[in-house]
Amino acid sequence: MSDPFAPVAERVRALLPALRTRAEQTEELRRLPPETEQALHDAQLFRILQPKRVGGLELDYVALVDCTDLLAQADASVAWNVANLASHHWMLAMFNRRAQDRVWGEDPNVLIASSFIFPAGRARRVKGGYELRGSWPLSSGVASCQWNMLASVVASEDEADGVEYRIFLLPKADYTILDTWRAAGLRGTASNDVEVRDAFVADEMTIAVSDLSGGATPGSASNPNALYKLPVFSLFPFVISGVALGNAQACLDDYIEGAQHRASTYNRARLGDLQSTQIKIAEASAKIDAARMIMRSSCVGAMTCARDDRIPDMATKTRYRRDGAYSVNLCTEAVSLLFAASGARGLFTSGVLQRQFRDAHAINSHIAFNFDAAGTSYGRVALGLPSDNLTL
Repeated sequence: MSDPFAPVAERVRALLPALRTRAEQTEELRRLPPETEQALHDAQLFRILQPKRVGGLELDYVALVDCTDLLAQADASVAWNVANLASHHWMLAMFNRRAQDRVWGEDPNVLIASSFIFPAGRARRVKGGYELRGSWPLSSGVASCQWNMLASVVASEDEADGVEYRIFLLPKADYTILDTWRAAGLRGTASNDVEVRDAFVADEMTIAVSDLSGGATPGSASNPNALYKLPVFSLFPFVISGVALGNAQACLDDYIEGAQHRASTYNRARLGDLQSTQIKIAEASAKIDAARMIMRSSCVGAMTCARDDRIPDMATKTRYRRDGAYSVNLCTEAVSLLFAASGARGLFTSGVLQRQFRDAHAINSHIAFNFDAAGTSYGRVALGLPSDNLTL
């Protein structure tokens, strides 16, 4: 049986040399260079999870990990933007058909940004929809996008109704981009802030988080594939976890290549002959290999569950979050280990190691990879307590 991802992997590998060459330019621009963005479009990488009915590839969810794993071996910033923007086509397929038609009907290649920080926004019910306002940080790739998915808490006049979490899809004209992204890592992701002042968002351009918890969604009639029945926020870490994986793999590959040819500064011993070097390679590679198995098995298992029309229970959902955080932490540990083992060589800005180190820790700073948070949620459920994650 042929692998549907194989042609995509071939196209990605063809891009890697140019992406490596442009990595420094990407950092300087703080966004994707135009030629990189066009190459990603030409390879259909933003559309790997988009429905086939609108020209997308509609690959299984694990393709997101596999694709960004490869891309990040050249440039983590590029991989991060592809991961985020590709996942929004996947999410749009779960919205009301009218929202899909409005966005993809205008341009199926269009890019959609996001910020899923719910407390950053305030929405209130009005006739025909919602009025939304707020200021959202970390909207990755926003400079390249014509739409944005912004998360907000919906205000209720009756406290007994509780808190509703909702996602709002806005055109570029309804929000302002604030040039705030000056960061130590993932510099090329254009993860700027966006601001909205009392925008009207029609009902059909919104979706409740409760509709994304697994199973049928408002978009199911148009997009029946099991891909669009996955629990979005349970699997959220795996949207971007492949970036950490590829970045760590590139760091390991570079370290091995250097150790094969370099000699110690102090005693001229070949680094590859040193037992300490050999042990560092074994430890880092074990962490990376374990991380890859955790990420891929979680995504493959989730697809199997969706194909069987099973909605994961809370124990499984919190396990996805736990494993997503843990696997990325393993990647960060591997990069840190290799950075320390490289000595002063890693300090020079002319080399890629310092960027791999900065990017690894920038990735790990995402809340999805905070193991204390993910571990607490998992531990609570394991102990018979209610989950503290309201998006699951």
